[in-house]
Amino acid sequence: MKKIQIFLIIGLSLNFISCKKSFSDNNDTPSVKLTNPFTKNFLIDNLRKDQPRLVLNSEIDKVLRDKLKTDPVVKNFYSAIKLNAMGVMNQPYLERIKIGRRLLHISREMLYRINMLGMVYHVEKDPIILDRINNEVLAVCLFSDWNPSHYLDVGEMTMALAFALDWTAGDLPQSTIDKAIQAIIEKGIMPSYETENRSNIWWIDSNNNWNQVCNGGMIAGSIAIAEINPQLAARTIKRSLDGIPHALDEYGPDGVYPEGSTYWGYGTSFSVVTNAMLESAFGTDFGLGDYPGFKDSAYFRLLMNTPSGWYYNYADCGDKRSINPDVTLAWFASKSGDELFFERSRFLNPPESLKIQKNTIQTAPQKIGRLRRLNGAGLVWLSQYQKQKESELPTSWKGDGTNPIAVFTGGYDDPYSYYLGCKGGSGTVNHGNMDAGSFIFEINGLRWVSDPGNQAYHDLEKKGFDLWNKAQDSQRWTLLNKGNFGHSTITVNNQLHKVDGKATIVDFKQGDKPEVTFDLTPVFEGVLKSSKRKFTKESNTSLVIDDFIEINESTKTITWQLITTFDIDITRGGATISKPEYSSVTPVKKLFVENLSHPDIEMKIISLDPPPLDLDRRIKGLKRLELNIPSSSIEGGKIEIKVRLSGQKNWRQGY
Repeated sequence: MKKIQIFLIIGLSLNFISCKKSFSDNNDTPSVKLTNPFTKNFLIDNLRKDQPRLVLNSEIDKVLRDKLKTDPVVKNFYSAIKLNAMGVMNQPYLERIKIGRRLLHISREMLYRINMLGMVYHVEKDPIILDRINNEVLAVCLFSDWNPSHYLDVGEMTMALAFALDWTAGDLPQSTIDKAIQAIIEKGIMPSYETENRSNIWWIDSNNNWNQVCNGGMIAGSIAIAEINPQLAARTIKRSLDGIPHALDEYGPDGVYPEGSTYWGYGTSFSVVTNAMLESAFGTDFGLGDYPGFKDSAYFRLLMNTPSGWYYNYADCGDKRSINPDVTLAWFASKSGDELFFERSRFLNPPESLKIQKNTIQTAPQKIGRLRRLNGAGLVWLSQYQKQKESELPTSWKGDGTNPIAVFTGGYDDPYSYYLGCKGGSGTVNHGNMDAGSFIFEINGLRWVSDPGNQAYHDLEKKGFDLWNKAQDSQRWTLLNKGNFGHSTITVNNQLHKVDGKATIVDFKQGDKPEVTFDLTPVFEGVLKSSKRKFTKESNTSLVIDDFIEINESTKTITWQLITTFDIDITRGGATISKPEYSSVTPVKKLFVENLSHPDIEMKIISLDPPPLDLDRRIKGLKRLELNIPSSSIEGGKIEIKVRLSGQKNWRQGY
C-alpha cells in the first residue's frame, strides 16, 4: 500500500466533538451488546495493515482464486460480474443529481460500479479498469456533499469509496487516494458528528434499516481512513458497534424482519457486509453474526418467496423477486454450510442474463437483469461456501417479534402450490401498515388473495403528502395500501385500526392441519371487547378463517374483507373467484369462498380499480369482497365469522 499523505483537517480533533448517544424513538437498551473494545490503541494494534482488508484479505483471496479455477458457480458468477463491469465502462460519470430529497440513486449506482469494477480489478489487475475506477472516484469526490440530510445517501457513498481504495490496494494515483480519504472524512464521517443537525443522524441507534446501512458505511469509511486519523476511526467504529444492536434486536426472537422481505434484503445485506469487513480487517465480527435471531432470518427470507414467484409482500415490500440469485443468503450458506440457503441454480444462470441492459441511471436506478450493488463482495461469500448439510424449509412456521407472521405451505413438491401468509403487528412498525389480521393465499400457482404492496415514495412526497407520519389521524392511513381498507382483514364501524394496537400470535399448532391464532383485540380498542382470528390449513387445497369476536356498546358494523385482482361472482352462501380466460382451450382456474357462518348474508364486491384516491397505487382489477354484519344481528354479544377458501383439486378437469 502506498504511503498515505497526512491531512491537516481543521476541526477534526475529537476533543472538540460531542455527539449525543441517541437520536431515535427507540432508545431502550438493546437485549445484547456486541463486544466493543474500540479505542485508538486497540485499532492501531489490531487492524490488519496490508490491503485489501475489506471483505477480502490475503487468506480469503487465496480461497477465492482457487475457487475461480475450480468451482463452476464462482466462475459463472464472476463472469456475470465482469459483464456488469464492462457495461459500466460505457456509462457517463456520475453527477450530483437529486430526485426529490434523495441522492440515493447516485450513491447506490456508485456502490454498484465499484463492486463490479473493483472486484474485476482485484482479480485481473487490468489498468483500463483501474483508470475507470480512478475517474469514478474523482467524479464523486467533486460533489459539494453526499446529501447528509438523507444519510442513507452518505452511508452508501462512503462504503463505495472505501471499497474503491481498498480493492485497488494502493494502485490508484496518490492524488486520488488523498482526495478520496479527504472526501470520506469530510463528506462521509464528519457530518455524522454535526450535533446541530441531529435530525440527520437519528439512525445511529435506530431500530430500522437506516441503522444497518449508515453504520455499515461509517465502519467501512473508518477502516479506510484509519492510518490518517485512528482516533476518529476508532471512535466511529465504537459508536457503530454500540448502535447496531438496536437494529439487530428487530430480528428477534425468530428471524422475522418487521419491514418485509425487500427491506430484509436491504438491511441484512449491509449487516452481512459489515460482518465480512470486520472479520477480514480485525479477524472477528465482535458478535454481530451470532446476534439472537439474526441467522434465523435466512429461513424467514426463503419463506417469503411464494410459489407464484411473488413475495409475501406485507409492509413496504416489493411485489416480485428479480431473476438475480440471493447473494445475501449465500453469506448465511457460507456460515452454516447449508445448501438450503445457496441458490445454486440461480447462480448458474447464463451470465448474459445478469448484465446491465440499458442506461437509465438518472431516472430509474433499478435496471432489470443486472447484478445487485453488493454482489462484488458477494462473490467472496460464494467462494467461502462449503456444503455440509441440506435442510428443508418447514411447512408450518411462525415468527414473533414486532411484526409477527405465520406461513403454511404444501412443501417442496406440493402439486397444488399451497401458500398462506398471515400476520399481526401494528401500524407503528417500521414501514408498517394497518394490516393486522391480514393474509395472502395462493393455490394452483395463483395469488387469489392479494396485498396491495408498496408504491414509490417520491411520487407521494413531491406532492407534499405526509407519508411518514404514523399518528392515528395521519394522511398515511388514507392510502389504500396503508390503511386496513386495502387488506384482507376485519374492519369495525368503517374505521381505521388503532395505529399503536399490536396483534400477537397467541396459539400455534403444527401437524396435518396446522393452525395459528392472532389476538387482534388491541387493534380494535374501544370498538370491540375482544377479537381473535384463527387460520387453519384444513386440507391440501383449503383454508378456513375463523373470527371469534365479542362486541361492546360501540360496535355498529363488522366487515370481513378479502382483497383480490381476479373476477368475482356472488353465489348463494359465498362467492366464486375466477382468473379471466386468456385461451379458449385453457380451463378457468377458480377459488371458492364459502360463507360457513352467515350463508344468508350476501357478500358484496367493492371495485378498487380505480382506487379511492388519485394518489393511490393503481392495480388492475383490484377489488374487495365484503361480508357486512350489523351488530343488531349479533345475539349474546358474541359472534363467530367462519369462511372457507377452497381451490380446485384438479383445475384442468374443472374442479
